[in-house]
Amino acid sequence: QAQLVESGGGLVQAGGSLRLSCVASGRTFSVYNLGWFRQAPGKEREIVAHLRWSDGTTYYTEPVKGRFTISRGNAGKTVYLQMTSLKPEDTAIYYCAAARFTMSTSKDVEFWGQGTQVTVSS
Repeated sequence: QAQLVESGGGLVQAGGSLRLSCVASGRTFSVYNLGWFRQAPGKEREIVAHLRWSDGTTYYTEPVKGRFTISRGNAGKTVYLQMTSLKPEDTAIYYCAAARFTMSTSKDVEFWGQGTQVTVSS
């Protein structure tokens, strides 16, 4: 059974840092790209960052550039999202996502994790 399992969310003060982890298991995710989306209350789910597994190319949405870093682990199919200089507007549920091709919108995603809450207090 294909699974994406996230961890690492929590409550942090503005200016703080968190690292999210996502482990892909249960099927051959070798050709899948991994990324992170987030959804704040009353808003649509949006792409935060993604990583093209074949060559390590990364993409970041503009509001997180320079503050968030997506990277992959050395063992298995693991992706991280290091978040620094967090702001209250980063508060959302963060979802790990997998897709074989593009990952521009939630419609492109083939597999989702269960989500992890990130709350940034002011």
